[in-house]
Amino acid sequence: MDRSAVTDRDFLDARASLLDLAAFLDRVDRSEGQDDFRVAALRTATTLLDDGQAERARRILEHLSDPTAAPIDRAPMKGAAGAYNPEPA
Repeated sequence: MDRSAVTDRDFLDARASLLDLAAFLDRVDRSEGQDDFRVAALRTATTLLDDGQAERARRILEHLSDPTAAPIDRAPMKGAAGAYNPEPA
């Protein structure tokens, strides 16, 4: 598939996703308090979107993922956080 066909097929979905992210960050910025590790990780991950390098999705996923290999005794919360917390509670 050529670039034009990919753009025709996926542009509106990508546009909607970008607007969702922008709206989320606007809501966070309007709220009080400091970013937690998830928002900080997301802000850093956005810099990978336009850095000119390939495999953005893989690199962003790796940035948000836990890089450790050792098992933990107990999960700090129920469910996934969606980003790695280098300083767990």
